[in-house]
Amino acid sequence: MSELYKKIITEAMAAQRADVETIKKKRGTKFTLADAEPYVNAVKKMTVAPGQSAAVIDLHKTSVISHFNALKGLTKTIRPEDDPFVEHYQTPVVLEILCDEDPKFKKSLGTFVTQVGKSEALIGRESARRYAGFYGPTCVVDFALIPGSSSNIVNQILKKTDIPTDHKKTILAAKSWGMNTSYGIGEVFATRIEEGDTLADASKKEVKQVQEIYKNPVKAQAELMDGAGHTSFDVRKYMDEYRRLITPAVKAAVDDGVHYGNIVTIPAYCVGDIAHHIAQSTFNMCKDDVIMATIDAVTGVMEKTLDAGVDKLKSEFELLSLATGASACATEYILELDGFNAPMIVDLLTKRFHNFVQLKPTRGAAAELHNCDFMDMIYRGWKILDRARRAKAGSDSKLTPKVVGCEIDLSPIDENEVLMNPQWYAYPACAITVRMSALMRLSDYPCLLTSEPVTATMMTNIIALHKDWAAAPVRACKDCAAACLVDFRHQYCEYKDAV
Repeated sequence: MSELYKKIITEAMAAQRADVETIKKKRGTKFTLADAEPYVNAVKKMTVAPGQSAAVIDLHKTSVISHFNALKGLTKTIRPEDDPFVEHYQTPVVLEILCDEDPKFKKSLGTFVTQVGKSEALIGRESARRYAGFYGPTCVVDFALIPGSSSNIVNQILKKTDIPTDHKKTILAAKSWGMNTSYGIGEVFATRIEEGDTLADASKKEVKQVQEIYKNPVKAQAELMDGAGHTSFDVRKYMDEYRRLITPAVKAAVDDGVHYGNIVTIPAYCVGDIAHHIAQSTFNMCKDDVIMATIDAVTGVMEKTLDAGVDKLKSEFELLSLATGASACATEYILELDGFNAPMIVDLLTKRFHNFVQLKPTRGAAAELHNCDFMDMIYRGWKILDRARRAKAGSDSKLTPKVVGCEIDLSPIDENEVLMNPQWYAYPACAITVRMSALMRLSDYPCLLTSEPVTATMMTNIIALHKDWAAAPVRACKDCAAACLVDFRHQYCEYKDAV
């Protein structure tokens, strides 16, 4: 199996390196869509290994190419305010294709919409809790079933919906790793309350909005973008063209027996590097040398760790754990170079969240989602490093953090000239918070630390080995940092009761 794992590592790191090297070269300049071509070229090189579904790999590749070509036909660049949404147009289109191809699935989706209409008490309660900050910092589009997430709420509704289990899994996947519109449950409720509606009226309007994103996904997404003031390109023309280009790959995946839950997720999670990770906002953020060095060094840790550990891996799932564990450990290690650690930062960002709720009662539903990603990542990294420090104790032995039995190679951090010379980037005698402050910028945008291109590429490869298993969402406890260290919310998680 090591040859398969090496192939997966090569493809995942090619995607990551395409992003990182492009950003290093282009940071501080004006973004154009042509800047994303290295990522597209990396994806085009993905291959099908023995035992993998060619239809799954092709769905990933075709979506990236279709997304790129559809955008190129409409615009040369995308303004920062519009770039978060570029990965939200694919699932609505794919949902509608599946409804056209399979009347039984269309009927099930209609039954679910009806059940949403019967769930006003549930949706109202969950919307009120999000509005009030009841759950603490939470990710509305989390890839797991954490409290406060849209997938958590959808799961609660699906448990009471009388439709086939595979259709339930598909609908759930479409609002987890799949991004069925840009809507996060609870946003209409919060806005209407602040504008003077009663709780009852706000709940009714929230229910109608949730129903709409499943009744008319493409139309709903276009209208959401109208409301958000999107101007970079015509989103309706984009979705029309994307549908034309992606339909053959979707039909091929259906014919190949790929679980619908995978068909609605893969096309969305692989396109974000085009005009989102490789984008003007990223070019602007990475003008800071320390931020750029952090992303580069963490990428190096992932790459060296994966290459060294590949022959020890027992499954493709261990491969994914090693990749994400290495980046988590690397990020925490950089934080600890300045005397900080995850418990301190989780406490800080959780306290900030509760103040932010009061300052911004109509904050966007997604406002704190990346803070949550960041906290969960460094908390995991802290646990890995903490075990290693205890094992080392007072000895002169090397610090050797491990994940799935593989040592994490932190040398790309120790050897990084920028990270090892923080005095170049602050008052030299007092440069003791430089690296931590760079990480605070990245706490709003940790996509290349977690890393999304790596996990997306690896997940497609894993799904290609298990095409009839609905991979999304994660049906396990995430050990949410805020829940483990500050807030009491574990009992509201749905992972043990996922459909």
